[in-house]
Amino acid sequence: MAIGLVLGRVVPGLSQGLDSVKIGSISLPIALGLLVMMYPVLAKVRYDETDRVTRDRKLLVSSLVLNWVVGPALMFGLAWLMVPDLPEYRTGLIIVGLARCIAMVLIWNDLACGDREAAAVLVAINSVFQVIAFGALGWFYLQVLPGWLGLPTTDAGFSVWAIVLSVLIFLGFPLVAGFLTRVIGERAKGREWYESRFLPKIGPWALYGLLFTIAVLFALQGDAIVSAPVDVLRIALPLLVYFLLTFGAGMALGIRLKLGYAKSTTLAFTAAGNNFELAIAVAIATFGVSSGQALAGVVGPLIEVPVLVALVYVALWAGRRFFPGDPTAPNRDPTAADRDGAVSSSG
Repeated sequence: MAIGLVLGRVVPGLSQGLDSVKIGSISLPIALGLLVMMYPVLAKVRYDETDRVTRDRKLLVSSLVLNWVVGPALMFGLAWLMVPDLPEYRTGLIIVGLARCIAMVLIWNDLACGDREAAAVLVAINSVFQVIAFGALGWFYLQVLPGWLGLPTTDAGFSVWAIVLSVLIFLGFPLVAGFLTRVIGERAKGREWYESRFLPKIGPWALYGLLFTIAVLFALQGDAIVSAPVDVLRIALPLLVYFLLTFGAGMALGIRLKLGYAKSTTLAFTAAGNNFELAIAVAIATFGVSSGQALAGVVGPLIEVPVLVALVYVALWAGRRFFPGDPTAPNRDPTAADRDGAVSSSG
């Protein structure tokens, strides 16, 4: 984050150059970083075991409720409560709440020893709902519900193409690549070779992709962040509360439903994460690159990245505190590297 901000400020024309390389409103440098980040994680998923996740109705229903009922409603409430006098930022925050995470959540889940197969299934479900429900929920939370409550409404026409393109780039391509890699690799060399020889070689690239993505993102948006520090703080507070509450709700619900550590952690992170790139793309396409709505989207990852990294440690602590004897609970901290360059799903 710091490197990205510095580069964006000291290298002439860097942010403009990076921003000019895009498809529609999707930045290709960020898309490249996300592809590199997600591919190793999705190549680790045992796709022949995903049926156990789809059979777990408690997990699936809980995730859908947290992501598409609780999350958007909570962000709507926080936005109106904490920035009632700033309609552009309020609208931007509501858009962030509608953009459910389909990318970085896989990294946070992996670091916290969550269930990889469950994460893959849940982000796939979120991607489908994103295409179907994003526009309808935007209309409801920006026009219908405020009207019912006697509050000002906001006109917004979201681009379905921008949403479809975001899902395709940030989930579709790496998911297909990861699936084909495992199928072809296991057929050619067997599962033992694939998991003990191949995965350790590609594992570290997930972290490289994450760091590259964060650096590029903040190089692109550094001016907007640095030039309006007070506004950034106003936007950051509801985001911070949102991430903490949704993560806590997901973990508490997992404990209540006795899902076990790995699935509870996956439930919590998929509920807390947001698709910041989609939120930024939609805000820019709808309201303009210099709008307050776009700034709210930019501040999203500024808060999300450090907060969710911290919540990885909270999840690991919770595993030791609330899941004694659970074989999926972690027994070490996330800085202890596995042979494959990332933590295992069993902890």
